[in-house]
Amino acid sequence: MTDRPAEIHEQRILGTELLWAVGVGVLVAATLSVVVFTALSRDINPPSNVERIDPKTLHLSGEFEEHNLGTTVGPDGRVTARIIATQFMFVPRCIAVPRGRAVTLRFASPDVIHGLLITRTNVNTMVVPGFVAQVHTEFTRDEDLLMPCHEYCGLGHSEMWATVQVMPDDRFKPGPDGRVSCAQR
Repeated sequence: MTDRPAEIHEQRILGTELLWAVGVGVLVAATLSVVVFTALSRDINPPSNVERIDPKTLHLSGEFEEHNLGTTVGPDGRVTARIIATQFMFVPRCIAVPRGRAVTLRFASPDVIHGLLITRTNVNTMVVPGFVAQVHTEFTRDEDLLMPCHEYCGLGHSEMWATVQVMPDDRFKPGPDGRVSCAQR
């Protein structure tokens, strides 16, 4: 003798479990699809390079020495801005960049983790001691943009910000040393 009601009940439970498994699978696939679509449509990418630097000596030699900070134009015309994120300021406090040209922003930190974004752009990165954060972007409008630190870094965190001055290409003139400053405005 078989117990038919128990078999029917078991089949119903199996059907319900299968329905839940398919439903959860569809929800996971839909969520992943939204994340991928958003990342592709908004040009959100993971970091393009992993570059290490000694946080104790980054300001003493190499590309993050004080005289190398700020915006420079290389012999090939590439625009690079080098910034140190340190408690509780960005050095330099103002970065001049050209409108309509590719710009490489390079950040380093000697002390703690900082985060930054540049308002009204897709620039948003973390600056971790021991690593160089590099972002490639192009600015489309002449304006002054705020660059605040968005990762709590201590009591002076609320005062940690800088300005990015976007200027027309005809006013973006490097000096003899290839440097451009906000004072040229």
